[in-house]
Amino acid sequence: MVQRLADYRAEGILLAGAGRAILLQLANPAIGRGVAAHSTFTQRPVNRLKGTLTYVYATVYGTEEQAREVRRRVNQAHVPVRRTADESSAGYNAYDPALQLWVAATLYDTALTITEKIRGPLDDEAADAMYRDYARIGTALQLPADMWPKDRAAFGRYWEEQLSTLHAEEEGVRVGRGLLYPGHTALWYRAIMPSARFLTAGLLPEQLRKDFGLAWSDRHQRRYDRTWRILAVAYPRLPQGIRHWFKDYCLAELDRDLRGNRQPSQHQGISA
Repeated sequence: MVQRLADYRAEGILLAGAGRAILLQLANPAIGRGVAAHSTFTQRPVNRLKGTLTYVYATVYGTEEQAREVRRRVNQAHVPVRRTADESSAGYNAYDPALQLWVAATLYDTALTITEKIRGPLDDEAADAMYRDYARIGTALQLPADMWPKDRAAFGRYWEEQLSTLHAEEEGVRVGRGLLYPGHTALWYRAIMPSARFLTAGLLPEQLRKDFGLAWSDRHQRRYDRTWRILAVAYPRLPQGIRHWFKDYCLAELDRDLRGNRQPSQHQGISA
């Protein structure tokens, strides 16, 4: 059944797709090399995830002051990650618009995937509105507006073209495995990782499951399908305050930083 779009941008269930978006990003060889050379994501995964989602919430949902602040943070985080082809990160440049397009595309496609698993297919009006929202996430930085595919059909062609050649290299696999199997991090984070790995594996294309060493079988698929059927019934019944808690928390923290004129504890970009 086709459903109209609710306030999907604030829904905590989108966190279920975080691993998928990150691994899709890491599977781009340039991003995988750059993250391996520069990122502390595997040491501070919660901080980095919070930074990415704060950027999304503030850009799509926040005030102009909040949006300006997260753009400043992302640009500051990207300053050290500008290298030419003869330097250590093999030409990776965090300001490269083609790479920024891929990062924004993974966030959009993942949000759409999770939203439709919970709410069902979106009607055209709602789907177009969601697409416009995610265009803002990419173009709020250095991505030229005309690089974002002009409509959902154009995005679909871009997405399929990218997936057809996507293959994780050693550096990206190493970072991805470090995130999937964390060692020195909070106990609660390690406790949720088996479920997170399972959902991430199910959401990935088959080739990337193989690249990142994620086992999958018919039994896994049946369990995965059953999990989403349960979530589609149970999640919308949760009180809005619970469903939107993480968005409210991130924006409240951002407001406290702005009022106190203090820096975040970790410079955070929107990519892995």
